Amino acid sequence: MPRIFALVPAAGQGSRMGEALPKQYLALAGRPMLFHCLSALAAVARIDHVIAILAPGDRHWEAQDRGALPGRIEALYAGGASRGESVANALSRLEGRARGEDWVLVHDAARPCITPPLVERLLDEVGDDPVGGLLAIPLADTLKRAREDGPRVAGTIPRDGLWRAQTPQMFRYGLLRRALAGMPEATDESQAVEALGQVPRIVRGEDENLKVTFAGDLALAEMILARRGGGAT
Repeated sequence: MPRIFALVPAAGQGSRMGEALPKQYLALAGRPMLFHCLSALAAVARIDHVIAILAPGDRHWEAQDRGALPGRIEALYAGGASRGESVANALSRLEGRARGEDWVLVHDAARPCITPPLVERLLDEVGDDPVGGLLAIPLADTLKRAREDGPRVAGTIPRDGLWRAQTPQMFRYGLLRRALAGMPEATDESQAVEALGQVPRIVRGEDENLKVTFAGDLALAEMILARRGGGAT
């Protein structure tokens, strides 16, 4: 049976948050943000390995109290200058451990509100799909394109058929490695796989699986986790 590796790129500096501490280590509901998504992924029994991809020289990981984290979480100091580079580096390090047909789930460290049931939904609906898939949400807002010469509307973009990509995104190890080698600048794994002519499956995500980008997002994520009792359930 194919195994499942879950990778969490966590090598960024989170400059848009305006904090000296890297975003993934900011306190959220009493724990570093990174710990919430690692714990949620480790709570899914079908996932064999949960790996945090850290920046080389990251001193914050060792400074954290990791006693509450499941023992099968491991740290890999293979982070690069971009998300794609971090994931590609980790896939390279997994050579010899992962087989071509094994699954790789990639999840943003900045999405701390992911839940085990949502991950299970992705696993169930992707199943044995020949390509793989990702969580996504259909767009509900009207989209406007801005003019280049100032903050004025240049046009309205039809939202029919448009989805907001989320994570985890799930692809075979061999396919994902080829995809990222061919498109290292991809902003997510699906884009790299699409560039190979493949058509990933869309699995409906949830609005609460938000990405913490700005300071206001941190407060919203805190509210979501507080309502759940501080954990991912």
